[in-house]
Amino acid sequence: MNESLLVNDSSASPVAGEALQWLEADSPDLNSSLEFSTAPLDFPINPWDIMLCMSGTVIACENAIVVAIIFYTPTLRTPMFVLIGSLATADLLAGMGLILNFVFQYVISSETISLITVGFLVASFTASISSLLAITVDRYFSLYNALTYFSEKTLQYVHLMLLGTWGVSLFLGLLPVLGWNCLDEPASCSIVRPLTRSNVTLLATSFFIIFMLMLTLYFKICKIVCHHAHQIALQQHFFATSHYIATKKGVSTLAIILGTFGASWLPFAIYCLVGEREYPSVYTYATLLPATYNSMINPIIYAYRNAEIQRSLYMLLCGCFQANGAYRSRSPSEV
Repeated sequence: MNESLLVNDSSASPVAGEALQWLEADSPDLNSSLEFSTAPLDFPINPWDIMLCMSGTVIACENAIVVAIIFYTPTLRTPMFVLIGSLATADLLAGMGLILNFVFQYVISSETISLITVGFLVASFTASISSLLAITVDRYFSLYNALTYFSEKTLQYVHLMLLGTWGVSLFLGLLPVLGWNCLDEPASCSIVRPLTRSNVTLLATSFFIIFMLMLTLYFKICKIVCHHAHQIALQQHFFATSHYIATKKGVSTLAIILGTFGASWLPFAIYCLVGEREYPSVYTYATLLPATYNSMINPIIYAYRNAEIQRSLYMLLCGCFQANGAYRSRSPSEV
């Protein structure tokens, strides 16, 4: 990412005919483990920045398709698809933010641009993670209150969740722009400049709270799914095979969802708490890049696996797909 975003050093003007290179500092007295060197660069563009930009491009393309499908398909207006649309929109903005950060880093470099870019990325990724929590809550209530799920009250609850999700995300994204940054006090910088240590601690703590809530809800969902599968198996007198298959499918799906989310974000969240601004920036890049992969995987898990979105995608691509059989909107518990 932007060297003004991830590397906690003062900037310097380039010397004619030479490029700037980050090297590890040899002296323990320096404020950062990285320092400037005027040795010629083999790669004038940081490879980590290239990988983040490529990740952002894939994320933007994947989620733009999902947003377009949901927006232009009138039948995809159930609470489940409204939340999936919110998730895709957040991930789309996150992908665009990664691309813009790369462009601004090598075209327009200023403190104002850095603050706006960081705030945009914080708001986008916060909205993405919060939308995942909202989807989890929706899936839980679709099973817990299955008889009253398809009602106007459910849609109202979904709209309230979205209002809270995007309101909190916008607020957290505006904090660095409104003054909660370390530009005037470099000693308070975190591993992600220009965010302060207290700022990233707040964000990391919020992530752990959301992750624990999702873990608790999915555990309850798993119990409900196992109970339903057990009841159906008893009624239809083929407990051994049916119950095992249904339970295994439900548990494996939940494991994939939680495993993907945790593996993507946990390393970066933990490093935000234990990392210091003096640590080499490669640690920040190495934990941040996998976190962006979550926004790349989200549309595959929550959108492209859905039969109704697949149907709409086929119609969008070929324009001649004729659906066979009756159309029925499915509940989140069937996804």
